[in-house]
Amino acid sequence: MSSLKEHVDLALRVSRTRFWFYIAGPFTVGCIWGAQRFLYLANIEFFVYMFYYLIPANVFLYGVNDYYDYETDLLNPKKQDKEYLVPEGERRMLRNILIAVGVLSLALLPFQKDNTERLVFSGFLFLSYFYSAKPLRFKAVPFLDSASNILYALPGVFAYIQVTGSLPSTLIIVGAFLHTSAMHLFSAVPDIEFDRQVDLKTTAVLLGEKASLVLCLLLWTGLAAISLVVGGFSAPSYLPLIYPVMVLYLFIMKQRAESVYWFYPYINTGLGGLLFLLGALQTPF
Repeated sequence: MSSLKEHVDLALRVSRTRFWFYIAGPFTVGCIWGAQRFLYLANIEFFVYMFYYLIPANVFLYGVNDYYDYETDLLNPKKQDKEYLVPEGERRMLRNILIAVGVLSLALLPFQKDNTERLVFSGFLFLSYFYSAKPLRFKAVPFLDSASNILYALPGVFAYIQVTGSLPSTLIIVGAFLHTSAMHLFSAVPDIEFDRQVDLKTTAVLLGEKASLVLCLLLWTGLAAISLVVGGFSAPSYLPLIYPVMVLYLFIMKQRAESVYWFYPYINTGLGGLLFLLGALQTPF
């Protein structure tokens, strides 16, 4: 029987630590931009959900992916190099971990303030699970694969509702949708050849690399435009222009997406950190 330490070690390995702030980051940003005072972050509720979105949520999202993609992951060189390939002997342990995180997630629902919070929280769980799991398996449905990536923005929406009692503005939600859709599509481009080999019909496979990058350019240009409008053309509102500029760089320099793919998490984390800092600077203590 596997020990608790072995379960914890496996959970951390499948959680893809370099992507932790893709989920926890939006939560902290939603908190700070919704908070009337910085001291809200000393609230026990903040620490509970900060921990949840930092580790358990990542374990759930990527653990479900690893569990249902076992056969194709065996053929994916990225799983051998940059990520952890869960061996057959650990799949039962992974299933137990996912059940435990699922129970923890459901246990939080009764303590949430209203049904809007519960709906957004449940939406994250639903999309995290069915992105990989059948019968829906969004990752194998062109355009729905990228659209379902809105799950990465939902922790931020959830945090904003927790703090303010209301949803963020429509423009903010649209901007988040454009960004997360482009994130997914851009990340899928390096996997086009492999996904074709295993007959996985992603948006990137359907469109091909060049058209996929053009669509990323359009989506990120939309995000940049919304940032400029919402930010009143202040200096920080120009920061999201880095995304369309990154794609233009690939076209102009005739580079493949792989050439910047592994720098991409640092760009996202860096901009997310700046967004949090800007929110903190304008929030009274």
